[in-house]
Amino acid sequence: MGTAFPGEDGRGVNDISRNRVMLVDDHPMWIEALSEDLSEEGFEIVAVAKNGTECLQRARATRPDVVVMDLQIPAPDGATCTELLVQEFPDIQVLVMSASGEREDVLRAMKSGARGYLVKSASKAELLEGVRRTAAGDAVFTPGLAGLVLGEFRRMVNVAHSHDDDGPVLTTREVEVLRQVAKGLAYREIAEALFVSHRTVQNHVQNVLRKLQLHNRVELTLYAIDQGLHDPNE
Repeated sequence: MGTAFPGEDGRGVNDISRNRVMLVDDHPMWIEALSEDLSEEGFEIVAVAKNGTECLQRARATRPDVVVMDLQIPAPDGATCTELLVQEFPDIQVLVMSASGEREDVLRAMKSGARGYLVKSASKAELLEGVRRTAAGDAVFTPGLAGLVLGEFRRMVNVAHSHDDDGPVLTTREVEVLRQVAKGLAYREIAEALFVSHRTVQNHVQNVLRKLQLHNRVELTLYAIDQGLHDPNE
């Protein structure tokens, strides 16, 4: 099974509400097989797309919970689509499934905001479990890639804070929001848990990103784990 940074564990697909999936790949046979397998597991396939233009149009029309994204699709490519989707719909979880396990491809996908990265050579069970865990809010990686991503993240944080001896100062509320983001909760779920508005949560997240000089929710999750702010048993 791929490595998963903890989100909300212990929830099967039948126990989660985020099970609406869009598949983005320009290989029809792959799309057909994965669609059938996910449907059998209880996921609803709300859209498929074979290129970047279709991806953006159909995501806006169907608002999926999870997007399974290939990187090598006709322009705009998978990493670009991921970045645009995450900016427009922060609660969408993007799981990259690619034939490539190259360092540059993995890091570009993660910096674009993908929640996880699995290589297509993984077993059927691993791919299905990856989608399930992504829907539950976990950051999922093919074995060997998690260390690469976390190592690069730590390097980025060290460079960003090399001139700040005291490190960034977060408010108590910002730390609370950060903990909830690390659990994989959507903004609306965080708002309900903290009894604040959806807009307030978005503002707190943007403030935390700015203070930490990070770019997306995945990097926030990695930061929370690295700093010991995430308790998987909560």
